[in-house]
Amino acid sequence: MSAHVVLVGLPGAGKTTVGRLVADRLGAEFTDLDDAIAAAAGRDIPAIFAQDGEPGFRRLEREAMRRALARPSHVIAAGGGWMAEPGNLEAVPAGTVIIYLQCRVEAAAARTPGGGRPLLAGDRLERLRRLLERREAAYGRASHVVPTDDRAPAEVARDVAALARSHGGW
Repeated sequence: MSAHVVLVGLPGAGKTTVGRLVADRLGAEFTDLDDAIAAAAGRDIPAIFAQDGEPGFRRLEREAMRRALARPSHVIAAGGGWMAEPGNLEAVPAGTVIIYLQCRVEAAAARTPGGGRPLLAGDRLERLRRLLERREAAYGRASHVVPTDDRAPAEVARDVAALARSHGGW
């Protein structure tokens, strides 16, 4: 039986792009948690942050992950902060393969567009540095680390799919 594959990392690490490629390689379904949150809320992420703040967003995020993990095993791109929220990792089923897509903040900043990411408003590079400082210990709890700097998404996806096969039964 295959296990869920959950991709974590900074905004701009490639979770969505790589996640879709990994799902294709594995013949699996794919969930982008931010898309699932927006669909369930009937609002986009900036509107959720504006109306409910980060705590409201985190509640929606926790529920969206619960729904995703209740589905048959597939590839999930978690939000950048999901893993750093207390209790989230402990709620993941045993055997889930959690992969940290590691990248430098400079690479993440270059990959993130200006709009649509409330936590990156203003100086993206500085905001990403602060996020990494707060989240790095949580990311370190992932099952595996796959570097993404200076690598094509297809190359990263190949490595992630290999981990899913060797550690997740795919």
